[in-house]
Parts: sequence; C-alpha cells; structure tokens
Amino acid sequence: MSPHNPGTELDLSWISKIQVNQPAVLRRAQQIQARRTVKKEWQAAWLLKAVTFIDLTTLSGDDTYSNIQRLCYKAKYPIRKDLLEALNMHDEGITTAAVCVYPARVCDAVKALQAAGCHIPVASVATGFPAGQTHLKTRLEEIKLAVEDGAMEIDVVINRTLVLTGQWEALYDEIRQFRKACGEAHLKTILATGELGSLTNVYKASMIAMMAGSDFIKTSTGKETVNATFPVAIVMLRAIRDFFWKTGNKVGFKPAGGIRSAKDSLAWLSLIKEELGDEWLKPELFRIGASALLSDIERQIYHHVTGRYAAYHDLPMC
Repeated sequence: MSPHNPGTELDLSWISKIQVNQPAVLRRAQQIQARRTVKKEWQAAWLLKAVTFIDLTTLSGDDTYSNIQRLCYKAKYPIRKDLLEALNMHDEGITTAAVCVYPARVCDAVKALQAAGCHIPVASVATGFPAGQTHLKTRLEEIKLAVEDGAMEIDVVINRTLVLTGQWEALYDEIRQFRKACGEAHLKTILATGELGSLTNVYKASMIAMMAGSDFIKTSTGKETVNATFPVAIVMLRAIRDFFWKTGNKVGFKPAGGIRSAKDSLAWLSLIKEELGDEWLKPELFRIGASALLSDIERQIYHHVTGRYAAYHDLPMC
C-alpha cells in the first residue's frame, strides 16, 4: 500500500462556497458511458489489469469458514491457469488486490491466505456497516478488534446524518478517531453517496474525509438503493484531484456496489485514467469493490482465448 494520508487541519473555507454544477457532471458521465471500449488483445490486457484492482468481497449473513476459504483461493488464483498461459501471463503473479469480509470473518480470511502462502491483504468493513448507526464507542472498538485479528485495511462507514445536517466538524472529528483506531491499517472511508442528498454534499464529505486522514474514499456499501454511479465518481475524483493539488497527498478511490460486468470495469479504468492519470491506476490508489465482477471478467478472457463463451461448469466459482 501507499504511505498513509496524514490529513490536514480542518479548514471549512475549502468547502464553504462549493456548489457542484450538476448538468456539467451529468454530461461528463454520459461521455464515459457512451464511449466504445477497447477490443481484442487490448481488452484482455485491460481486463487482467482490472483483476488486480478488485477487493474480492463477501458480506453475507451466511458466510462460513469454508466459503471464506474458497474466496481466498479465488483471490490468489483469479483466472484459470491455462487461460493465463494462453496469454503468456501465467508468471505475472496476478491476484486480486484484497479480500474484504465482515469483522467476525477476518481471522478466517487471514488463516486461509496464510495457508495458501499468499500475501494478499485482508480488508474488513467496520463501524456499524452498512448503516453506521451504532454508538461511536462501539464503532471504534469494532475497528480495533478487526485490526487485532489481522485486517490491514478498514472500510468504515460515515454517519450520514452528520452530512445531511451539515455537521462538518463532528464528521471530521469522528473520522480522525477512526484513523487513530486503525493504527497502521489503511483507512478506506465509505461515504454511502446514494444517501447524501446532493452532489455538493458528496464533494464536501469527500473533502472532509480526506482532511481527516482517509487513505481512500469509497462510494458505497453496496447495500444502498443507489450505489456506485459515474456522476458521483466524477465529483469524488475531482475532490481527490483538488486535495492533491492543495496538499500534495494522494488519496485512493474505490467504487463499490453494482459493478458486475467486465464492460463496466473497463469504463471505470478509463474514467480513472482520464480524471487522475496513470499514476492512480495501481492498487495502492484504485480499488473496485465487487463480488460478481471477477466471474464476468474470467468469462470474457475465456471467450478471448477460446472463441466461445464458457458454460457454467467451465470456470471455478468463489
């Protein structure tokens, strides 16, 4: 991972007069969605690159050690070996960027990855995920327990009420406490943008989260009615760029929720490349939170190699 974002002192003058031009943002989002994607071997190369950005995730109430074990195996071997050999990519060590689980499953994931001889980091959601409506003391304790169990990245959820009521100092203070509780673990702050009310609030919440020391800002929990969308992403990426210009600190970006197709992943990579540049196209600064996405990417690579689409039984599932 990249060095921690040290954050800054709270400076409300940065955000006090901000108003997002929504029609302009929507036009930019339409440009991204209308663009034709790359084809053939270039597409295969970009899809393999997309695999390395995935936080392979399971956040189900029926998670058990055995399905966490399967998830970790899939994280280490995300694409079938013979397909990688056909592309001459079998020696490149392609894995997903991380495995993301609930706090109670962190020990299972750490154990499974160690057994596989793999150094993929474990990420854990925390702070009353997905609603963030538990007491602050409980949320901080949840972070500490996940870190003690071996989580190297913590995906926290903010208290949306603080954004909707404009309590920016309280939001800053809360995220600073999350940052402290993480210790050496990286802090990824989920804004739950579908519940923030406006794109202007999305920008302000992004900036406060970065001032408070977030290493990543993330769109969604995946549990909201509206999750990762291009208009929201554009606003968050512009905030990341503004923060970098003002402070010199690079903060990562993670869209999550509803990203299921290989075509979608290519659009997200294109957006990052155009808005922030190639230096952000690495796992230290870009992640995709997903569970079903990897299966579709593997299907597309299978099609590229064999010329036909895989039957259900052709590809190993998580």
